[in-house]
Amino acid sequence: MKIWASEHIFNHPWETVIKAAMQKYPNPMNPSVIGVDVLDRQVDTQGRLHSHRLLSTEWGLPSIAKSIIGTTRSCTYVQEHSVVDPEEKTFELKSTNISFTNMVSVDERLVYRPHPQDPEKTVLTQEALISVKGVSLSSYLEGLMANTISTNASKGREAMEWVIHRLNAEIEELAATARGSIRVPMAAAVTEK
Repeated sequence: MKIWASEHIFNHPWETVIKAAMQKYPNPMNPSVIGVDVLDRQVDTQGRLHSHRLLSTEWGLPSIAKSIIGTTRSCTYVQEHSVVDPEEKTFELKSTNISFTNMVSVDERLVYRPHPQDPEKTVLTQEALISVKGVSLSSYLEGLMANTISTNASKGREAMEWVIHRLNAEIEELAATARGSIRVPMAAAVTEK
């Protein structure tokens, strides 16, 4: 078993980061995620949002890994459970693969919290447990997969910044449209006098 862990600080408030995290896919940084289906979404009695999603991904396994595992198939499925707690200001996401589970298991956990010293920042802690079983060179393959997860995590953080930028641009566009629509009736009222 291989354990991978990381921590990252976003220079955005928790609410902004959570909105981006919920709209992360599709994005140009993570083209391997080819589909996201919401299986269930509900708010519990404590006001927490629970989501269960299915992600379809194209794993970028090296050809040597594919030959060791004995597969040419690269489309895999991941189930994701998340809980947004607006009272505690936490967003916890747990995911696990549901393809190739007899050979590979990847259990990932992400937690987003406001930065303890700066409410304008958000801390992301991320960890993954990787286990390859039933094949030779399992330790080697776990290392390859940890490297892939690390690379994908970096791309995921870039994607979050991309989504935040896109959301901010949409808000600015809406605000400009609203300002423009307010001016038009006022200008018409002035010319009618």
